[in-house]
Amino acid sequence: MSAEEILFEAEDAMEKSVDYMVHEFSSVRTGKASPALVENVDVTAYGSAMKLKQLALITTPEPRLLVVQPFDASTVRDIEKALKESKLGITPLVDGKLIRLPIPELSEERRRDLVKSLKQMAEEARVRVRANRRTAMDDAKKLQKSGELTEDGLRDTETEVQKLTDKFVKSIDEHFERKEAEVMTV
Repeated sequence: MSAEEILFEAEDAMEKSVDYMVHEFSSVRTGKASPALVENVDVTAYGSAMKLKQLALITTPEPRLLVVQPFDASTVRDIEKALKESKLGITPLVDGKLIRLPIPELSEERRRDLVKSLKQMAEEARVRVRANRRTAMDDAKKLQKSGELTEDGLRDTETEVQKLTDKFVKSIDEHFERKEAEVMTV
């Protein structure tokens, strides 16, 4: 393994950490209807657990309404049960072969709770990025001990890894601030 490979792997791992956080953020309710709110709800159908997006078409005909259209009408009750059991705080309304999910207005207290959970998600992403930094630094030190990397090369690699870490932590902070503003906007 070379210093370039260490940097490439560190950047790739850090990018995945940020992408995961962004995906997690998409499942946080903002008062607007978004298919991302429910697409990963686990539904037990056909004897196994499946994601809702595999069982139904999810649309947003209005800004405060989600409509779930199961591909197979026999799964309507399974989907309804899964949505009721999820911790979304949205009550599904079954209308024949459709399930309507009206998105209620968020209270100020609920908005603050959502921001707390967003902060926690962002901090977990920062921790993952720092763990990637530690792994890259350890790999660089191993290369230096084995003689494949000079002391100057080690210092340069560590500097580059720190630059990557700073870049991704800044990205996490920017994503968090955007999502926080989205949640707190009435």
